[in-house]
Amino acid sequence: MKELNSEEKRRGHPYLSGNFAPIQQVLPLTPCSYTGTIPEELAGGEYVRNGGNPVTNDALGRDAHWFDGDGMLSGVSFRRTGGKGAIQPEFVNQYILTDVYNSSKTSSSLTTPILPSIATLVNPMSSLITIILRIFRTITLVILSHLPGSQQAIERISVANTSILYHDGRALATCESGPPMRIALPGLETIGWFNGKASEGEYGRDTNPGFGGKGPFSFMREWTTAHPRVDHKTKELILYHSTFVPPYVNYSIVSSTYSPAHKNSSQLPSNLVNRPVPGIGSAKMMHDFGVSSTHTIIMDLPLSLDPLNLARNKPVVAYDPTSRSRFGVFPRHRPQDVRWFETNPCCIFHTANSWNSTNPRSENGFPGLEMVNLLACRLTSASLVFSAGDLAAPTPTHDIPADQQEEEQCRLYYYQFCLPHSSDTANPLSGNNNLIAHQWALSAIPFEFPSLRDSVSMAAAKYIYGCSVSGTSFGAALGRAVKINSLVKMDVETLIKRGIRDLPAQIFGCVDTRDMSEVLASQDPLDPIKVFKMPEGWYAQESRFVSRTDGGSEDDGWILSYVFDESQLLEDDECRSDAKSELWIIDAKTMTDVVARVHLPQRVPYGLHGSWFSEEDIQGQRPVERLRTLPRKEAKEKIVSQAWGAWMATRKVIERWLK
Repeated sequence: MKELNSEEKRRGHPYLSGNFAPIQQVLPLTPCSYTGTIPEELAGGEYVRNGGNPVTNDALGRDAHWFDGDGMLSGVSFRRTGGKGAIQPEFVNQYILTDVYNSSKTSSSLTTPILPSIATLVNPMSSLITIILRIFRTITLVILSHLPGSQQAIERISVANTSILYHDGRALATCESGPPMRIALPGLETIGWFNGKASEGEYGRDTNPGFGGKGPFSFMREWTTAHPRVDHKTKELILYHSTFVPPYVNYSIVSSTYSPAHKNSSQLPSNLVNRPVPGIGSAKMMHDFGVSSTHTIIMDLPLSLDPLNLARNKPVVAYDPTSRSRFGVFPRHRPQDVRWFETNPCCIFHTANSWNSTNPRSENGFPGLEMVNLLACRLTSASLVFSAGDLAAPTPTHDIPADQQEEEQCRLYYYQFCLPHSSDTANPLSGNNNLIAHQWALSAIPFEFPSLRDSVSMAAAKYIYGCSVSGTSFGAALGRAVKINSLVKMDVETLIKRGIRDLPAQIFGCVDTRDMSEVLASQDPLDPIKVFKMPEGWYAQESRFVSRTDGGSEDDGWILSYVFDESQLLEDDECRSDAKSELWIIDAKTMTDVVARVHLPQRVPYGLHGSWFSEEDIQGQRPVERLRTLPRKEAKEKIVSQAWGAWMATRKVIERWLK
């Protein structure tokens, strides 16, 4: 590794410095002070947010990416303390004890993460030999973890650092490179990997194969989306598994079987496991999908994640702006009946909501069309993938067709897919003529990290909450990191009706063309876009909605977000050792009032996704037989034979070489 000069050391990596920098202190449930009034609806519940926090971070100048890092959960529990309305907020943060984390902690020689950085894989300047060596290093460390002298075998490579959700008595932390990891609430202890049937650490768990099944690629087939969906009516968990081998995407549904009242599973699971989704021709970077009450939407976008790209002299992760985006829509339990809809290239990392509707009017002479609607945060390029690794996006090697050229943006988009009831090939909407009736932006302001009230997901929700930034998109200039300075509430019902009444241009059009300054200047109480602008120098994270009991409207409740005051940064943009974050509770109806501020004992680095867990969720968790623990470092072993001594000496040489 080259020697860094003082200026390079001072500057640091934008996603490893400031409040993006990892923290190493973990705290048990610790009482916090607060100002304002904590709503009684939060009593007994807990807000938890996931994010990457590299535990091995000593090598200055290494490749790094915002999506890298060992999973760390940061939570605020609202403990009841006696009488009605008496609440004591308590902060807790814990590393998720994945195989990779435990192996890193018990390997004293490692100074860089076991897994290669996403920045290395997406960097157009990374040579073929560099990428091969990084992958070879990871494979060697995984193999080494299974040999004598190791305290933690790496069975799965997931760092579980992306999101967290609740289903059927389990809180599950997620990441695309492995199955979910079960977490205990409210202390955030790690329980074990969840395979679709049971979690490690549970009593009498089913040891039969789960998501992965059997065979040489079983480890790959259990890789699970970071954004599974829970149907709050049917209690089903819907998810997919994206792999490097055909059919590239498999699909699973996990039913709910646990009865908290009886503390047992009331029935045998009726799961749909690893069903192939036909029609996808190559491995893709697929982060999210859409789920309505009856249909599922898989997104086959021109962003590949394919080791075979190396043989084509392309990065492992590559975006093709000359290609097309495809949306596969199928009935929830019949992935084999997928219908593909094609449109201009784009990137979508997060969907906001999906729901069904019926068009009462005749469409091209065919009445009674069923519609599946999708709201998604649409980016016109893959620049975020590169900027999050402090990399410049590559210049396209081929000319982009004129009808596919768009300015850099990230907007909340509305798609409506037509599903004719008849499969008659004479129907112009069947086969290759599948129709996207609407595809346009609802607003011109940047919009990402969407969320909504859980009780209206998979239905025609009126409001979507999200985050916005200065500028037009979520990309950032080199040497800078994207930071959230605005929390947004959109009345999507009103904006969609406005768009259908006065149709914008397909793909390129936008319903509300105001920029952020114009939205902020609005005094209209009925404005469909409400923005909570952070005070100067303060930045937020993804927000989550908590509803008011017996509220009068869908937005009657609060949004919760971790916030940080960057006046706590030093001149070199590093955080003071005593820097602290807060959890703000904001009135979602007005989007102006901070009703309470919880003062945390330490800072919470800018991270990814979180969830609100109700008191009912926490009390309704499945019982646990044992928790995962960090392997204890063993004392130096006696050399019982020359062969053992030679092996341990050789192992140390290999570890130093791979550090």
